[in-house]
Amino acid sequence: MEKEAVQGISFQLVAHAGEASACFFDAVELARQGDFDAAEAKLSQGTSSLNGAHDSQTDLLRCEVNGEDIAFSLLLVHAQDHLMSTILLERMARELIEVYRRMADDE
Repeated sequence: MEKEAVQGISFQLVAHAGEASACFFDAVELARQGDFDAAEAKLSQGTSSLNGAHDSQTDLLRCEVNGEDIAFSLLLVHAQDHLMSTILLERMARELIEVYRRMADDE
């Protein structure tokens, strides 16, 4: 795969992961405010964006598994970093929302 194609997929990864991160942060803020239905909706929206990032990553993996050479790109490394950080952020957001939910139940 040509470097330009790898860079294009990398930009897709960053865009999807960035959108997902924003949704996860918004979801935590909504839960902090006690709006758990809106928080769940934001989590769902973020998960959809994260799935888009996974789809982009899967395209690259499929090419490599099929024996295609993938041109090295620092941008791809950066994109992978964004993806992994966002996956962790999703898990942490879900945990924080649960903590806020329990705190609200105890009041």
